[in-house]
Amino acid sequence: MNLATGGQGTRWLTAAAYTALFLAGAVQGLIGAFQYSRNTPLGAIMFCVVLLATCLLGAWAMRSVSGALCPAAGWMVASFVLSMPVSSGSVIITNTTAGKWYLYGGTVCAVSAVALSFAVLVRGFGTRPR
Repeated sequence: MNLATGGQGTRWLTAAAYTALFLAGAVQGLIGAFQYSRNTPLGAIMFCVVLLATCLLGAWAMRSVSGALCPAAGWMVASFVLSMPVSSGSVIITNTTAGKWYLYGGTVCAVSAVALSFAVLVRGFGTRPR
């Protein structure tokens, strides 16, 4: 099957790419949930900047807003699930300055990346080749 000519192969490849972007965001959320408190609050801010870059690069690579939305959604799912308390009372992302920078800053970066990629793609800078 020739993937360059279109057909079913490109659909599977596109689905695999979006899945990889979602998983990349989820892994960033998983690692960030345990490491955000290093070098407070600089560590949390750096995780947010890395998420912003991942979302923007995903949108650029896929030439669609969904490329930014997938890692953002993966990060949000992982980070917000890990910030919820469990029945034993332990919390992974605590209510500290670094925790707030990580959760709020990451959310702002994710939403900003999706909005920025939408604005750039609407203007036509990321048009798909025909």
